[in-house]
Amino acid sequence: MEKSTMSVILFVLHLLVLHLQYSEVRSLSNTSAHDFSYLKFVYNATDPSLEGSYDYIVVGGGTSGCPLAATLSEKYKVLLLERGSLPTAYPNVSTSSGFVSNLQQEDDGKTPVERFVSEDGIDNVRGRVLGGTTTISAGVYARANISFYSQSGVDWDMDLVNKTYEWVEDTIVFKPDDQSWQSVIGKGFLEAGILPDNGFSLDHEAGTRLTGSTFDNNGTRHAADELLNKGDPNNLLVAVQASVEKILFSSNTSKLSAIGVIYTDSDGNSHKAFVRSNGEVIVSAGTIGTPQLLLLSGVGPESYLSSLNITVVQPNPYVGQFVYDNPRNFINILPPKPIEASVVTVLGIRSDYYQVSLSSLPFSTTPFSLFPTSYPLPNSTFAHIVSQVPGPLSYGSLTLNSSSDVRIAPNIKFNYFSNSTDLANCVRGMKKLGDLLRTKTLEPYKARDVPGIEGFNYLGVPLPENQTDDASFETFCRDNAASYWHYHGGSLVTKVLDGSFRVMGIKGLRVADASTFPYEPNSHPLGFYLMLGR
Repeated sequence: MEKSTMSVILFVLHLLVLHLQYSEVRSLSNTSAHDFSYLKFVYNATDPSLEGSYDYIVVGGGTSGCPLAATLSEKYKVLLLERGSLPTAYPNVSTSSGFVSNLQQEDDGKTPVERFVSEDGIDNVRGRVLGGTTTISAGVYARANISFYSQSGVDWDMDLVNKTYEWVEDTIVFKPDDQSWQSVIGKGFLEAGILPDNGFSLDHEAGTRLTGSTFDNNGTRHAADELLNKGDPNNLLVAVQASVEKILFSSNTSKLSAIGVIYTDSDGNSHKAFVRSNGEVIVSAGTIGTPQLLLLSGVGPESYLSSLNITVVQPNPYVGQFVYDNPRNFINILPPKPIEASVVTVLGIRSDYYQVSLSSLPFSTTPFSLFPTSYPLPNSTFAHIVSQVPGPLSYGSLTLNSSSDVRIAPNIKFNYFSNSTDLANCVRGMKKLGDLLRTKTLEPYKARDVPGIEGFNYLGVPLPENQTDDASFETFCRDNAASYWHYHGGSLVTKVLDGSFRVMGIKGLRVADASTFPYEPNSHPLGFYLMLGR
């Protein structure tokens, strides 16, 4: 499949503040309390008053669903259905220090982090809470690569796109403060040749920069749920613990249209909600939830659905196909002196890889999906330094694990590195990490005063010493891959959706989330999908 030019980001999850800033982002705040004013129009799905008719029903209160519901409510009656609970029930999601502890929390079927293992054998997670993945992520915010728009199959109004970014940024995006480890990583990226120095910028561009964060400088998280406060409380109803089981369709097969949904509450009782004439159901359930719901509702490959005894409403061979995930390859170094914990704020961007880093305090329980295998537990602070394959070109598919229960997670396979270009980009990115380790900037973080990269203490697998041994780096990439948690696809524009995000062949049904495109819009897609919802 055709994809945009690959880029690799050396992504250092440690707070670096570079001192240049663009005038259009100078208004970003540094701190703000999380605003839960929207709670006055949030209900539990058990409430029978939610069963009614609406202009729009939005399925999924996550990255795109929250801004979408808020926007529509400015003029229309809207019901937003979220399968997870309120973030107020889980204090760890509200702070930057909780990023790792959220991954450590056992999955009891209700916690904000839902665990799953792909058929590739790679641990992964998805959000299960109002605010979605924005409530459990590392909070990195950036605008999309400008080249993405022309390649997307959508006719964008760029003035509106930019105004929409500003709408998001005014509420939940912050300029990070300078912290020593992030400053070190930023200087190291520049010394390693990831140029130019772009200062502070929200734009996706080659070089090293400090980017935005949805954590303020008190460490408070500001997720997509806060955008609900921009909605009209007289028009917007939000239901939590509402698992949408199926989309309802008109009986008129000559003019097939979505007319409502069936959802189940936490007690297992079913409810129905409908859209009015000319209303719409908009699915924003994410890369996993959206194709799963379409398949369960009878939209998908005809022979496959028939084999599961699912009534075919609208055949489409591409639902659940072309599903992607960006592999995360990394090294962990153990500095001889403690470093502070930090989340990602500094990015190193090249056309064929992206690089970042985060630093962590010691922990007693390994965070699920952070490492690809059972790593030894660190007894000191460590730096997690990452290279990301952009795109990627490798893709897989999603199939149902249950033909009737949406709460049973589907099967998903990403086929990491099945495309040789992805593997070559990983090799180049990991070699650039080798350049980083050889900089004077990182010399003080060695445990031993020896040349090259052998002076570092590593947690887990060390980087190959020989920079010219491509075979060793290829093995390293394959054997030490984890998910970057940036999976996307499964309901693609031009294959499942038209250029207005309508499901082909069905009136009144659209999709707006990360399932819609076959490649990442930038190194960290959170900002783009917040904009898309608006």
